[in-house]
Amino acid sequence: MRKIRIIAVGKIKEQYLREAIAEYKKRLGRFCNLQEIELKEARIDEHNSDVAKDEEGKNILYHIGDYEIVIVLDRQGKELSSEDFAAAIRKYNEEYDVTFVIGGPAGMSRDVLRRANLVVSFSQLTLTHQMMRLFLIEQVYRAYAIMNNLPYHK
Repeated sequence: MRKIRIIAVGKIKEQYLREAIAEYKKRLGRFCNLQEIELKEARIDEHNSDVAKDEEGKNILYHIGDYEIVIVLDRQGKELSSEDFAAAIRKYNEEYDVTFVIGGPAGMSRDVLRRANLVVSFSQLTLTHQMMRLFLIEQVYRAYAIMNNLPYHK
């Protein structure tokens, strides 16, 4: 069974989000081994958002191996349909473990973006990293539903 990892900056604070994420993780259990790594948010003030981004970026890269596929979620990334997202997961996950990366409020460091095999945007809207984690896990489940011809995706 292939491994999917999510490296996310910040904790899920809201109970309703934790419950929804737990539900999708349970559903995904039959398709992949999903692992979440929560990293500490760097402290941000108006003068050091780039410093915070770089600090978080170094921490993210520390957790990424040389031989894994990295898909970064960033507002400037490529927008994909659910079918295209499923195709990307299928393509990459056949041979490699896939790691998704969700940055913190300061955004994503240039070094992490350079390490990415694919940069994806779920929306041009600014979304909280907590909500983004739920949306990502739901889309990963949807991707596996598409790959396995389940009725979840209509």
